[in-house]
Amino acid sequence: MKKKIFTSKNTSNNQKILYFILIGLALFTFILGLLFVFLISKENISYIEESLKSYFDNINIGFNSFFKYLFNNYIIIFIIWALGISIIGIPLVLFIFLFKSFIFGFSISSIISTFKLKGILISFIHLIPGKLLYLIVLLLLSFYSISFSIKLFKSLFLRKQINFRESMDKYLKILFICLLSSLIITIYDSFLANYLVNLFDI
Repeated sequence: MKKKIFTSKNTSNNQKILYFILIGLALFTFILGLLFVFLISKENISYIEESLKSYFDNINIGFNSFFKYLFNNYIIIFIIWALGISIIGIPLVLFIFLFKSFIFGFSISSIISTFKLKGILISFIHLIPGKLLYLIVLLLLSFYSISFSIKLFKSLFLRKQINFRESMDKYLKILFICLLSSLIITIYDSFLANYLVNLFDI
């Protein structure tokens, strides 16, 4: 009994450590993304500014944007989820999650650099609600993907017994939660966020 309690506490502590590591790395790459715009050349900054202005001038509201955003979001989710089953996918899961965190920070600083004070409003409308929530979804999924990989590794190579069916059921539920959350986020991004950007004539 005491052994089971100790194992449960040890597992809980390991999960907390993994969460803190992921959050810490995400914050670090986010800050790197914020600062990166100040490190690139003027030519690249000009190109980014032109691309952003063109994007917001031609922003679309409707199902074309919705399906495009949803497809891109779902691809990332399925890749991270599938990598959790591959055992050797942990480095790729970390790379994808941290890259998305970096891009989030870089997008905010690029928009503010391009549109100045108006860029703050754009960030709060177009980026922070949807993209931040999507990043949290990826944090959750990455955590369970890495945890599942570690379980499989221990089962295959360290001969540790796990209830594979129970673990897989839980992992599938996490996938469903992430897909549903991403659907709601995509509805906001493709309809409400784009509408608000056009409404404020940004």
